[in-house]
Amino acid sequence: MLARRYRTSAGEIDLIVARGRSIVFVEVKSRPTAEAAIDAVTARSRRRIARAAEVWLAAHPAAAGRDLRFDVVMALPGRWPRHLAAAFDARGEPW
Repeated sequence: MLARRYRTSAGEIDLIVARGRSIVFVEVKSRPTAEAAIDAVTARSRRRIARAAEVWLAAHPAAAGRDLRFDVVMALPGRWPRHLAAAFDARGEPW
């Protein structure tokens, strides 16, 4: 884990982790259903996270050239968290 609740002027990233050659920016959503959690990751929030990732990358030049990934983790009541890898791209566009 590289950072937790990383705050920038562009917004906050819940988790930033390194995995192999990748840097993964993770948005965590706690909602009653998976559908509600996914719906909560709006186009606006995806763009905000992507901009915050740019700020983090500028502050950490050693991460240059690594693969980037934007994931969503859904925390659902009474269930194990669900992980959606590569939920959107660096422009905030869904895959």
